[in-house]
Amino acid sequence: MPKAAKKTTFKTRFPAARIKKIMRVDDEVGKVAATTPILISKAVELFLQSLIDEACKEARDSRSKKVTISHIKDVVQGKDSFDFLRDKINSLPQTDVHEGDVSPVKNKKKEREQ
Repeated sequence: MPKAAKKTTFKTRFPAARIKKIMRVDDEVGKVAATTPILISKAVELFLQSLIDEACKEARDSRSKKVTISHIKDVVQGKDSFDFLRDKINSLPQTDVHEGDVSPVKNKKKEREQ
């Protein structure tokens, strides 16, 4: 006699119901298996994690205290694995190189020098 299949639940950060709803908007997408939105949710989570990890490394390398759009742009332009985002990144507003990286303590010190 076969054992009953266990129902496994997966905790994802992106709601599977919302992903399924987005998929249904496309006329070319037919029926969607129940596990597909869960898999896509996990894939999106892992993708964003890798993008943020690389942006954090870029911020640390430039001795920045926060991650900016410039750091994300540098990652997308510098890593081949993110090359599919290059067209999208070009539409982002231009910013000064890693603006806002100076801590308030340094700003006060500059004010005293002037």
